[in-house]
Amino acid sequence: SDWRARGGLFILLVYVLMGTLGVYLTAPPTTNEAPRLLAPFTNWQYPLGSDTLGQGIFRMIVHSTPAMLKMALGGAVFSTAVATVAGTVSGYKGGVVDTAVMFVTDTLMALPGLPLLIVIAAIFQPTNPFVIGIILTANHWAGLARSIRSQVLTLRRSEYVEASRLMGLHTRTIVAKDLVPNIMPYVLVNFVNTARVVIFSSVALYFLGVLPFTNLNWGVILNLAYSEGGITSLQTVHWLMTPLITIVLFSLGLIMIAQSSDRLFNPRVRARHSNEISDAESENGGETDTSTEIVK
Repeated sequence: SDWRARGGLFILLVYVLMGTLGVYLTAPPTTNEAPRLLAPFTNWQYPLGSDTLGQGIFRMIVHSTPAMLKMALGGAVFSTAVATVAGTVSGYKGGVVDTAVMFVTDTLMALPGLPLLIVIAAIFQPTNPFVIGIILTANHWAGLARSIRSQVLTLRRSEYVEASRLMGLHTRTIVAKDLVPNIMPYVLVNFVNTARVVIFSSVALYFLGVLPFTNLNWGVILNLAYSEGGITSLQTVHWLMTPLITIVLFSLGLIMIAQSSDRLFNPRVRARHSNEISDAESENGGETDTSTEIVK
């Protein structure tokens, strides 16, 4: 019932279809396939115009989407998986394990993110999108791990966890069946936010020329547009604005999904939302839903 969930899922679905079916339905961009610096919406064969080499910008966006989706997926899965394992084990076990894991996370959190990424990228020169996504979240998981640890420290004192411990269940079973399901809402929200961070970081590093590239992606398109005077000439401004709008819409979809996920998993937010609807109906002369009174 949340319009943000519907809107975010629709936007994400468009990008997924563009990165999967779109690359088969749209021909790869080639030089001199269109007039140079063709304005957008003047030739529907090239709806978003063309660049200085005569390449269709729409085709460039479509064929650069798969690599961006792979980066976001690889970085988000790596960051949330490592953070969930480290945070739950550290919070539940305590003692030496907790001290060692928190020492590693605090060390990574103290390292400056951008210089670290530049050094790692210069050493390994990655080209695989999944590897790039992992590198971009090399120290991003540390903050999430510490937050998960704080929640697990509270959950470990719960009655059902104590009962599982008294029954002699293995630590792995307790963590997997008693602790992880209770922190999954928080993990899922951070999964979406991490994907957005990966997109922003990768675009910035590709734009700066730090990351090597063999295929097109949104950051490379921005770099090419900027180097050809995308911010100084009206003839090239569409070349610069198209990848920017693409990035903003993708980020907006992820943000909307994250916001709706909070309402989905947090009963207090759902209750507040129900009260707001009830108040609005009362002001409009409508009847108050009895379920709202139960929530109150």
